[in-house]
Amino acid sequence: MWSTIFRSSVTGKTRWYWRSLFTMQLKSSEFQVLFTDGLNELAETFKKNQYELRIAGGAVRDLLSGKQPEDVDFATTATPDEMKRMFQAAGIRMINNKGEKHGTITARLHNENFEVTTLRVDVQTDGRHAEVEFTTDWQKDAERRDLTINSMFLGLDGTLYDYFKGYEDLQNRKVRFVGSAEQRIQEDYLRILRYFRFYGKVAPKPDEHELQTLEAIRANSSGLAAISGERIWVELKKIVIGHHAAQLLEMMYSLGLARYIGLPSEGNVDEMKRVWQNVKGHSPKAMTILAALCRRSEEIERMDLRLKVSKEEKTLALFLVKYRQDLCKNGDQQDGLKTFTDFILDSRELDTRMKVSELLKYQGEHALLAELGQWTVPRFPISGHDLRKMGITTGKEIGATLQKLRNIWKKSHYQMDKEELLSYVQS
Repeated sequence: MWSTIFRSSVTGKTRWYWRSLFTMQLKSSEFQVLFTDGLNELAETFKKNQYELRIAGGAVRDLLSGKQPEDVDFATTATPDEMKRMFQAAGIRMINNKGEKHGTITARLHNENFEVTTLRVDVQTDGRHAEVEFTTDWQKDAERRDLTINSMFLGLDGTLYDYFKGYEDLQNRKVRFVGSAEQRIQEDYLRILRYFRFYGKVAPKPDEHELQTLEAIRANSSGLAAISGERIWVELKKIVIGHHAAQLLEMMYSLGLARYIGLPSEGNVDEMKRVWQNVKGHSPKAMTILAALCRRSEEIERMDLRLKVSKEEKTLALFLVKYRQDLCKNGDQQDGLKTFTDFILDSRELDTRMKVSELLKYQGEHALLAELGQWTVPRFPISGHDLRKMGITTGKEIGATLQKLRNIWKKSHYQMDKEELLSYVQS
């Protein structure tokens, strides 16, 4: 380990930080599994051309936590042009050139895609986007990243390169910004939400935030107003279904974030906390929790305008706000699930069963939720053809008779067969 002092002046303000390089060797099974034929060939290509290649970002964090990363990103000292020349000379196919302006080249080897990004430094930022320059300095690239636990690199020989005590923070389950929290936030205001997302992912307790971090978030909360709704929604969804979601949402309200990210300004935080307790451990959808903040459907509409949620997400939230009281109150204690299964059978929408499941989670009806999971949708045994054979020919009469028989069938708990039901027509 060695240490030094460095100076940063990305935003025009010169700041000094203490920085240390920590290294160690990783030889875990999760790390070894990464070495497919494709990665071995990629590594050999970079080595042959004398460019460094390391694993970067979230994959390093996952590997150090003993998890198998879902996605693996790579960083390199080679520029995009140098990578293209190198890959072309080696006969390696390149795809998805959209990332090239940001320094990313995607190579395809042995039916695998490998995203490799040139080391960068921010030369100018506006809180949403950054103008970057390429560099060969690993420390400078680490400095521009958001959180210490996301700023580490892992060499393909298993050597960890940690410049900002990310490994120590990961071991202690701490979430901290690299250097100045205020500076990191002002480079990209979405990092406020990323902080809360990773806090829910890493921290063991809901209330161990550093005071200076919270103050930096409060002071810069208005910066989120300029961030697109789509980007906010991606982060917010992950916060809501992560650990400590109720406490984190309450904290976000106390710091003044709600009005900038599409949440109701006077959200029903107490109801949300109640619902969070109900849904824990039952894989709720994000909107099931956020709907609890909304007292009226108009608040769902405003949330959609800001966040651009999907049609399915919006209709689920509207459903929960509309039926969270009435449908559950109408349930018969003796009939148990029947009120809800009748509702599903009467609905013309394909996703009603999913919505009812989320409603049961919302209200903490865990026994009914388990019962619904085992329930098979029964088939109504009567068709219009059956009625026409009995001499009922007009569409209006067929429709009215089918509805009458359907109600009888529902009252029998869906047990009556065709003959029994048709006997009501004959009578």
